[in-house]
Amino acid sequence: MSKTILIVAEKPDAAMHIAKALSEKGYKKDMSEFGVAYYTFWRKSTKHIVVAAVGHLFNMVTKDKGYPVYNTEWKPSFEVRKISAFSEKYFRTIEKIVNDNKITDVISAADYDNEGSVIAFNVIRFLTGKEDGKRMKFSTLAKPDLIKSYDTMAKHLDWKNIEAGETRHRLDFMYGISTSRALMAAIKAHAKRFAILSAGRVQGPVLTMLAEKEKEIGKFKPKPFWEIQLNLEINGMKVVANYEKGKIWNEKEAKKILKESKGKVVIESVKKTEYMQKSPVPFNITSLQTEAYKLFGYSPQQTMGYAQKLYTSAYSSYPRTSSEKLPPQINNPAILDAVAKLKKYTRLVEKLKNTCSPLTPNEGKRKDPAHEAVHPTVEPPKRSLTGPLGKMYDLITRRYLAVFAKPAKRERVTLIIKVGKHKFKTIGRRTLVKGWTEYYGPYMKADEIVFPEMKKGDVLKSKGIEKIDKETSPPPRYSQASMIKEMERRGLGTRATRSSIMQTLYNRGYVFDKSIHVTDLGMCIADTLKKYVPALVDEQLTKEMDKAMESIIEKGKKGDPILAKAKKALVIISDEINANDKKIGKTLGDAIIKTQEEQSKMGICPDCKGQLKLLFNPFTKKSFIGCQSYNKCKKCKFTKKACKCKCPVCKGVKGKCKCSWKEKVWNPSCQKGFPVPHNARITNLQKDCKDCGMTVIRVQRFGKRPFNMCINHLCKSKEDWGKKKGKKDKKIVKKSGNKVVKQIAKKLKLSKKKKK
Repeated sequence: MSKTILIVAEKPDAAMHIAKALSEKGYKKDMSEFGVAYYTFWRKSTKHIVVAAVGHLFNMVTKDKGYPVYNTEWKPSFEVRKISAFSEKYFRTIEKIVNDNKITDVISAADYDNEGSVIAFNVIRFLTGKEDGKRMKFSTLAKPDLIKSYDTMAKHLDWKNIEAGETRHRLDFMYGISTSRALMAAIKAHAKRFAILSAGRVQGPVLTMLAEKEKEIGKFKPKPFWEIQLNLEINGMKVVANYEKGKIWNEKEAKKILKESKGKVVIESVKKTEYMQKSPVPFNITSLQTEAYKLFGYSPQQTMGYAQKLYTSAYSSYPRTSSEKLPPQINNPAILDAVAKLKKYTRLVEKLKNTCSPLTPNEGKRKDPAHEAVHPTVEPPKRSLTGPLGKMYDLITRRYLAVFAKPAKRERVTLIIKVGKHKFKTIGRRTLVKGWTEYYGPYMKADEIVFPEMKKGDVLKSKGIEKIDKETSPPPRYSQASMIKEMERRGLGTRATRSSIMQTLYNRGYVFDKSIHVTDLGMCIADTLKKYVPALVDEQLTKEMDKAMESIIEKGKKGDPILAKAKKALVIISDEINANDKKIGKTLGDAIIKTQEEQSKMGICPDCKGQLKLLFNPFTKKSFIGCQSYNKCKKCKFTKKACKCKCPVCKGVKGKCKCSWKEKVWNPSCQKGFPVPHNARITNLQKDCKDCGMTVIRVQRFGKRPFNMCINHLCKSKEDWGKKKGKKDKKIVKKSGNKVVKQIAKKLKLSKKKKK
């Protein structure tokens, strides 16, 4: 067997780009017998094979029973988690390649961070049997960056990243499984209810922080105040001027000011101020998530996914960075030349080069030892991207261009206007020199209010003056983006984990809505943990652990002392739970029962006006939405024996009951029920379908984008869901022997006609 170098990439797309960039005479794409692609090429007369790890091929497990858990080990992901079953084919592919080739050297080419380093190291030690390898370090998957990374790769693996990554995995696993087991055991023992709960090392403090905000908003008592508003017309433009002293806290005073503000509307003074607005700093992951949420409404998790896709397509740099720097070594002139090939940016790049020389980026203070700020690469997309990826690429590219541009010059015009005995103030703004705002384009929201030339003594046209009743507002809620920013400020979590922590809180039903509200269950968990298990929600303890893990990379420290400290903390947490397990179990159990009851409600039955609920059919093993009357006769088990209880539908005795209850399926007095997608989280959006009036739900499957749908499978909104679905729905109405289904369909049509 010839000598072979194995390169381990983190994702299939990255593996392809690496092979394409490093091959000297082209690369060969092969398919393993397991249906997984891998790449072979020659460089410097040596055979190279690039394989993809498709994320974590190994996950943490423990043999420890109960809690707390201290002993952990790595096992193949497909053996540990059902949702990771797809990873087995990648595991087997690498395993076979190693067995069929003489692997002399191994190169880690995973993302250069804690996660990527651990992913590649596990593949190297468990599948190749080697304890060390070489390390490529790159921030983009563009050809020049990959070639440079290969030629200058480290002779050894990045042990600091590996140590920090493995320590974090062990720490979070120990915390997560120990606390979850303890809480679920308490609920099962004292509430006789099974529920999956999680309260991890970072998740606990974050949920508590959100709960405190919810309480602050709940306790807020609005205070009335009044504003006097002068409405003007200047050159046909409606302008509002407010009472110079601002809010008025006494209504009598407000009425007096209103009464005394009569007569000519005369300009008392005109003050012009010119100021420079500096160009923005480059994106890091937090500012990118914040901006994408503000502009497009993308959640941090969505932004991370889109940015990662751009990275693996070689269109933009590695997104999980805290840096706000664009160092010269990334070759900014070459990136600008590449971006200029896209018609959308050609004129902007040419103007940038002509007006800004030398090209110096306006950088922020934040640094990242592994990666620079987010930026486009020298390999832009050959065709214009559409949808979310197109928006994300445009945002990253325009921000990159704006960073090099000159400051914008703006003018602020302050008018002091006298009416009777009182003065009012209004402010106009205009851009004198566009500067960087021209490059940022549609993402620059400038409040342009341009006044004509005016001077002291000019009389303005009044459109009336009014007293406006107002109340003070409660503290603003966190959005997902502002929460990510707050977590960063407080030092909770990492740039790679913050968005997933927030998503977990949503998935568990602890929070909801874009403007984050904490559910009753979330409040109950936060209060219960804070009262009985304060060590689990101790923000300071979490920050200290994260800071200690950062010291592994910065100062080369070991992870064992951190894990030892974590074990002591887990003992305290376990003792607190054990000492209060009855109270914890009862309190959380009641909250879970109440939450599950509320979450199962799916609107009103269109036939009998009963409560629709999300139910589970034990015979088909599938969920559906049906009326609360379903299986209401608890005494009757629907056996062949006679039953003395009466059918709740037709009031007949079991043996003589003529309704379809004997079929053990549906209550015919309502409807046959509505099917829902399987293996998905179903949430009632509390709104009616505009087409048929039935309930609209949100369907969320693991790893896929959520979507909204009407629960009625015969609704017009589903006509375009595919020809097969459309035909199937028509057949249901046409061929079904169930009269109720036909009646419901008819009622829905009639109700729609009435609405029209």
